[in-house]
Amino acid sequence: MQAVQSVLVLGLGNRLLRDDAAGPLVIDRLLSSGSANSAMRLRDGGTIGLSLLPEIEDAAALVAIDAARFGGAPGAVRVFEGAAMDAQLQGRKRSAHEVALADLLSAAALNGRLPAQRALVAVEPVSTELGLEPSTEVARAIPRLCDAVHALLQRWAS
Repeated sequence: MQAVQSVLVLGLGNRLLRDDAAGPLVIDRLLSSGSANSAMRLRDGGTIGLSLLPEIEDAAALVAIDAARFGGAPGAVRVFEGAAMDAQLQGRKRSAHEVALADLLSAAALNGRLPAQRALVAVEPVSTELGLEPSTEVARAIPRLCDAVHALLQRWAS
């Protein structure tokens, strides 16, 4: 597999809904730790919108970070790559008004511009109720999510 030159690292979630903020919190940590490098484009994608489509299409590879229900213990971290990511995202819309990541990936695929290398780095949430602080389990998982992003990028670069 060819080495990845530029990776869009996209933190997804709503900062007002406790554990749903996991993606943006990982982006914050990567930015503040100085661990980002020139191969990474860090982006707080918020609650997902069509404006992200050009960024996804322009990326050589995509890493999305999000809270996701996958049947793990609260705070568990799991990486879904390629087709496994696509399967995990199916049916994950949070509201009828939100364009979900699966829809953006489908649009990119229709345009012939879906990043071949793509992954979802997910954490099992405890609560997505209104609140400004993540649960203890998800807060403790933030460093592991960052480590998973770095490990994935390192593997893709080799």
